[in-house]
Amino acid sequence: MNVGRAKEIAESSEIINVTYDGNPVIIQHVDEASKMARIYSRTKPEDERDVPVLNLIEEV
Repeated sequence: MNVGRAKEIAESSEIINVTYDGNPVIIQHVDEASKMARIYSRTKPEDERDVPVLNLIEEV
């Protein structure tokens, strides 16, 4: 995924299906400079981490 799309998803009020490493996640924030996204797992909201935006996949 590119940084621009990740930002759109993070700022959207709609639920957009995104996965990281095969697991459904929510994007909280995107840092354009480092191209990293702060995400958390849908099944374990306490499991927050920073991951490369390129590793996020938008499910259609």
